[in-house]
Amino acid sequence: MLPFKRTPDICFQNLPDYPFAAHYVTVDGLRMHYVDEGDANADPVLMLHGEPTWSYLYRQMIPICAQAGHRVIAPDLIGFGKSDKPTQMADYSYQSHLTWLQGLLDQLQLTRITLVCQDWGSLLGLRLLTANPDRFKAVVIGNGMLPTGQHKTPLAFHVWKNFAVYTPIFPTGHIVQAGTRRKLSRAERLAYDAPFPDSSYQSGARAFPRLVPTQPNQPEALINQQAWKVLEQWNKPFLTVFSSGDPITRGGDRYLQKRVAGAKGQPHQVLRGGHFLQEDSGQAFAQAINQLLISIQD
Repeated sequence: MLPFKRTPDICFQNLPDYPFAAHYVTVDGLRMHYVDEGDANADPVLMLHGEPTWSYLYRQMIPICAQAGHRVIAPDLIGFGKSDKPTQMADYSYQSHLTWLQGLLDQLQLTRITLVCQDWGSLLGLRLLTANPDRFKAVVIGNGMLPTGQHKTPLAFHVWKNFAVYTPIFPTGHIVQAGTRRKLSRAERLAYDAPFPDSSYQSGARAFPRLVPTQPNQPEALINQQAWKVLEQWNKPFLTVFSSGDPITRGGDRYLQKRVAGAKGQPHQVLRGGHFLQEDSGQAFAQAINQLLISIQD
């Protein structure tokens, strides 16, 4: 079992707008936390966060979707939030994150899933979908992609990658603020800092940028290229809800709309916001999910 650290519960006390009960599964000896709200018998809406956030990112959206009658599951990826945090950057790989998430899907026996994803939540979520296409019924993606290394990577990403690996201080709350147009309160910024009491907890957050495949011959790039063949034929509803001000994923929505079969004819939206559109337009994002699910009720 990998050596890991577990953030003390006291670090998560009195978080603003995060009243959700904690739930856990154990995957590969590591404890993964998830939020589970709404009707336990309803089809699940799986909200996957990215870098360097955690399920707190979806706090505005979870109640809106739960109140609409859905079961909302928002896990913290291993290395983030209330989940356990292996201590070495080398402990994290693209495949290990997929294995951990697959363990969550299997233990909770999730089917008829609506995938909601952003940032690394998309890199992982779309791979989960292509590995388990019959378990998903819809996708709502915001500011995300499944990279294959075949397209030029934005300069903003290379700057971010170098910062994450080499900066001596990794101020999570300020990083989220830099990708958000609205001004976060001090308490909100501290909530993003909460999972990381000190730098020894941050290996997973620092590891993520270097795991993005940027060259077409990298192993994960080759696997993603094969996954795209599944995505291109996936004809269930696929909705893009990107923001207007993200320098990293700008234009990705149009690319997805052209290539994914299920994106044809969907009411795609562009919302106001930066990279973390859940912070800038969380209510509109959640309403887009609910409206899509109403339209495909069977």
